[in-house]
Amino acid sequence: MKQGMMIKKGNRWLMMALMATLLACKGNTRMGSAEATDAQDKHDFYASVNVASAESSESATGLQKAKTVVMYEMPAKLADRPEQILKRKGYITSYNSRTKAPNWVAWHLTKAHTYGSHQRNQEVFAEDESVKAPRATDIDYYNSRYDRGHMCPAGDNKWDKEAMTQSFLFTNVCPQNHGLNKYEWNDLEILCRDWARKYGAVDIVCGPLYLSEGERFRVGDSTPSQQKTIGRNKVWVPDAFFKVVLCRQGRPKAIGFVYRNEGKKQLMEDAVCSVDEVEAMTGIDFFPSLDDATERRIEASASLLEW
Repeated sequence: MKQGMMIKKGNRWLMMALMATLLACKGNTRMGSAEATDAQDKHDFYASVNVASAESSESATGLQKAKTVVMYEMPAKLADRPEQILKRKGYITSYNSRTKAPNWVAWHLTKAHTYGSHQRNQEVFAEDESVKAPRATDIDYYNSRYDRGHMCPAGDNKWDKEAMTQSFLFTNVCPQNHGLNKYEWNDLEILCRDWARKYGAVDIVCGPLYLSEGERFRVGDSTPSQQKTIGRNKVWVPDAFFKVVLCRQGRPKAIGFVYRNEGKKQLMEDAVCSVDEVEAMTGIDFFPSLDDATERRIEASASLLEW
């Protein structure tokens, strides 16, 4: 595969979609809108949270010190579509009440989290009662011919019982072609766990992509008449799925992938994209907590050979 090669001939339709979205997304994807706060504010609460230190302060007050933990996996806040942030033990999801599916799901996958004794065969898919109805339910998937496709996979949550259970909430699930779910998407999940073991940890974000007329990707901000849905709750069916991965060990690097939501065989090398390309397709600003120079460098190109 050529260095920096993003999308090959087998995914020519993706290139068409990308070119159509580059101009449309350029003005509003990086910062959300013209009224968005300046560049300094891109490191907002989406990029960091205050947590209590595990160690007590030695000060006279005896209060715990607070430290800032930078969540590099967190994308920037979305301003162009519905968004409800849901914090789970093993991941964070940006839920879209219009699509009844996540805009994205993000998690920090460590080497330790790739192991564990908690198995998926003891779990069942469940409604997420923290979001308002109408919302996705198990019955929406009956006879739909689509799998209940995990975004943050069960295989990344074997380390904890609660994390495993929460990975089966429908706010972490999209309608996914069975062949894609069983083969290409599963292979990519396994590869990400291999990378977490190799490098100690990786940051991952994935989610759905939708096409409108002319094979142009669009965000989940409207419901055109041609949008395919399943079930009485009208859960949107993605046309494709994206995943971006960041490694911060040593010289940071990142890579993106886009797979069509279909059962035809798709080669991983053909699915490789730069993070910049995935940002143009999704309208999402990934890894905004990185310094600007590093973010520009690692998001401009991608190659499996570097991993």
